[in-house]
Formats: sequence, C-alpha cells, structure tokens
Amino acid sequence: MITVRPYQNEDAQAVINLAKRNLLEVNIKDYPKELMEKFASMYTEDYVKHLSTNGHSYVVMLDGELAGCGTVMPFWGKEKDECVLLSIYVLPDYQGKGIGRYIMAALESDEYYKRSKRIEIPATITARGFYERLGYSYKDGNREPDAEGSCHMEKFR
Repeated sequence: MITVRPYQNEDAQAVINLAKRNLLEVNIKDYPKELMEKFASMYTEDYVKHLSTNGHSYVVMLDGELAGCGTVMPFWGKEKDECVLLSIYVLPDYQGKGIGRYIMAALESDEYYKRSKRIEIPATITARGFYERLGYSYKDGNREPDAEGSCHMEKFR
C-alpha cells in the first residue's frame, strides 16, 4: 500500500538514509565519487530540519517503509511567484515503479507550487529525463550542469 503524507520529525533518519543511498548508489554513476560523498555528508538532521522548516516536505510510504521524499519551498527572493523543488529521492530498490510520480504529485499539489508562476528544479543528470517527461524544460535552454552538477530545469504555469 502506498501513502503520501507530510514529513514528520521522526522521519529524519529515514530521509537521511534515503538521500545518502541515492547519492552513493545511483547518482554516483553520473558524478565523481568525491562530489557525491560531499553531498551525502550534507544530509544531517539539521539539514533535513532546515528543508522541512523553510518549505513543505513530503514522504511516500510503501507498506510502512519510507520509499521516497521531496520538498517544495518558496524560491529565494521571489517567495510569492516562484518555488523550487528540492531533495527529491526514491529508494533505489523502488526506482522506476511510480514512487517519483507520487512525490511529484504531492509537491505539485502544495500551496507553494500552486501559487507559483515558475517552478525550478536543480535536477541531477540522473533524474533530468524523469523531469522532462513531467513537462519541465531546461532553464534558458542550457542542458549543461552547473559547477555543483545540477541541471536547472523549470516549468511555467
């Protein structure tokens, strides 16, 4: 059974583990090991709390196990017109099984998303095809990753 719900503080360790697994098992195929280890080290209880405090975080539960997560937050300096989707991860064992679509549906149903005219995602090389299928395109037509490895994608509403 799949359920989607708002993030709760007791989800912190499961979200941290999920993010680290993605970075070190999945994204590492497209990025240098050192960069993925650096990003994995960012996932602490404080960082997860920062995401959920400054935005709205959601989790997807599959048979009681945290299988996916994501956060939507107002875009820096443009809080009323734009938002950004961050830290979208699916447990590697469940990738390709629709969990990502559940996360995106929750994020796209959120008040921050609904009030935004422009939505941005700093996508990984690994995930950009998924976001393209959901209608996101490359910001300014630039398909190249930035210095941190993100491909900036956006959607207008």
